[in-house]
Amino acid sequence: MKKQKTHHKPDQAPLPKLILQPIQEFFKAEAAGGIVLMVAAFTAILFANSTFSTWFFGLWTTPVVFQFGALLLDKPLLLWINDGLMAVFFFYVGLEIKRELMVGELSDMKQAAFPIFAALGGMVFPASLYLLFNLGTPFSGGWGIPMATDIAFALGILMLLGKRVPVQLKVFLTALAIVDDLGAVLVIALFYTSNVISGYLWGAALIIGLLLIFNRFGIRKPMLYLIPGVALWYFVLKSGVHATVAGVLLAMLIPSKAKINANQFVTLVTHYKNKFVRHDKPDELVIANQEQTEALQAIEQLCHKAEAPMLRLEHALSPWVVWFIMPVFAMANAGVELGEGLLGRVGGSVSLGIISGLVIGKPLGIMLFTWVAVRLRWAVVPDGVNWRQVLGAAFLAGIGFTMSMFIAALAFETSTLNEAKTGIIAASLIAAILGSWLLLSGKKQDG
Repeated sequence: MKKQKTHHKPDQAPLPKLILQPIQEFFKAEAAGGIVLMVAAFTAILFANSTFSTWFFGLWTTPVVFQFGALLLDKPLLLWINDGLMAVFFFYVGLEIKRELMVGELSDMKQAAFPIFAALGGMVFPASLYLLFNLGTPFSGGWGIPMATDIAFALGILMLLGKRVPVQLKVFLTALAIVDDLGAVLVIALFYTSNVISGYLWGAALIIGLLLIFNRFGIRKPMLYLIPGVALWYFVLKSGVHATVAGVLLAMLIPSKAKINANQFVTLVTHYKNKFVRHDKPDELVIANQEQTEALQAIEQLCHKAEAPMLRLEHALSPWVVWFIMPVFAMANAGVELGEGLLGRVGGSVSLGIISGLVIGKPLGIMLFTWVAVRLRWAVVPDGVNWRQVLGAAFLAGIGFTMSMFIAALAFETSTLNEAKTGIIAASLIAAILGSWLLLSGKKQDG
């Protein structure tokens, strides 16, 4: 008996590990995606500065036409990526925001206060510094560019730093970036929208009303939300509001409650498991055993019913967003020619505004707002995290790549856009180096 007990003991994971394992798996996936994103961005820059540059830039201007009866959408490939694929990305971001607000780091005000204050400071100061360089110029509309944080890039850096970074710091940076994303969505909807066509907005409102009715009557099938969601995207796109806002609106309408609760799930699964065992015939394959096949199919259906549609969609979309949508966006948007005129672009007011916003404004705003909040006892520093590590994470928050590139494309035309991209890439590199140095030179974490 003693041997048996000793044999099973190592298999029993301590409670903290059981709690942290899903979080660590999420970080690994996001961080690995960040590394892929870096490779995609670097590849785009290589193509843009090679003999293939004409082909590379021409690829993104290729017209792509979709027509269904009188409905016609004719856009270059770049806009299909920025308006279409990025709407899916924002849908995924919306699901993450909703989950965090309901059950994650942002669901408890005591825990949420620190990253919320950090995010607020990390938005106000960068925008202010950008305007310091560009207020009163034709480029003042780019103030939203340095407000963003690229969580995939930042977590990619944290993964490479290994055990020098506590899990709590990763949780803090993730929560900060999610609040940041919410701020970016509001900025895009409120300040980067022009020529609104009310008729299409009414169409979007009708779709939203329909999905609210679905929620009210407990409809849980994801496809019954996604199909009207395509119509919502079309109406928002045509209304003049940026199409990616439709992704976030749709995410907020996806049901967060499962069809059956945990007790019902356990009871029914036990019933079908017993049925499976009861009809077992050692000499017969499961595929030939109708009762066992029915039991397996019933358990599969129960798994779907026990999982909230919101979580099911987030889980299904994660690999597509991490391994496809974000790298394709980076390939399409990060291509900047680094040759003639590079110094002029880096020294321009737009580029300097972005660099100062991301490299100085982000960490300054995050540190000042969180320090004041802690001093006033409105927030507490996460357990196991010191101020040096918060400063390191604050610099990493200055990696604004994906969201910054996206807002830059909304704010500027081609010539100014190239300067903005140059500033974003330079700022993100500087922020990554400074943040990594601060975390690497600090005290190594145990375990």
